Amino acid sequence: MGFAQEFSEFLQEYKVVGLAVAFIIGLALTALVQSLVSNVIMPVITFFIPGGEWQTAKLSIGPVVIGWGAFLAAVINFLIIALVVFIIVKKVAKDEKK
Repeated sequence: MGFAQEFSEFLQEYKVVGLAVAFIIGLALTALVQSLVSNVIMPVITFFIPGGEWQTAKLSIGPVVIGWGAFLAAVINFLIIALVVFIIVKKVAKDEKK
């Protein structure tokens, strides 16, 4: 068995092409959701917390500086991405049952 044939079987057995496509779509979805968070949701939050300074808020305890605002923004971003993925998976699973 030649190297090319072994490599081809490896790609087919582990479905590498499908995994690559899923990874690329995941990156695109992440960019889309980050845009949603940055351009739609954060301005609404900023309306209730004027100035948008909460995203850069820091807590200083002596020499230690904790950037809790950036962490909170990352948590909100994660929750929205997880919600979108959940909705997509739920929809796909529902369609597969039919």
